[in-house]
Amino acid sequence: MSKPFAVRPVKKADFPAWLPLWEGYNAFYGRSGPTALPMPITQATWQRFFDAYEPVHAVVAEQDGRLLGLAHYLFHRSTIQIEPSCYLQDLFTHDAARGKGVGRALIEAVYRAAAVAGCPRVYWHTHETNATAVQLYDSVAEKSGFIVYRKLLP
Repeated sequence: MSKPFAVRPVKKADFPAWLPLWEGYNAFYGRSGPTALPMPITQATWQRFFDAYEPVHAVVAEQDGRLLGLAHYLFHRSTIQIEPSCYLQDLFTHDAARGKGVGRALIEAVYRAAAVAGCPRVYWHTHETNATAVQLYDSVAEKSGFIVYRKLLP
């Protein structure tokens, strides 16, 4: 019988198990094949999780020694409050783990980390076509009403 899953900070030894989740997340958003994220970005992201001077953090969900999901978040300053804000940048669960509370548990772990860091809010965005995620997000947070704009610079 399987043990319940646990959410914990990522460890350096997790890289081989974290990488397929990271690649799955990127593939979900169309960053695979010729548009795949270059390995130096993946390596830099991984290193940031373990650099005390970086505001980037990661938690993973684990069950029976297998990683089921990941959440990456970062703290940053804001012009509208003194305390830092927490941006939940990446959230991904293995297909087999979906619908089992893993995503919710990862979000709640980020909420706890943000509270410990003194952040009064956690925010994130997802693609409008990600209906499964939207269903979860509607149950754990409120929509801000803001629309995201971006401009890629040369």
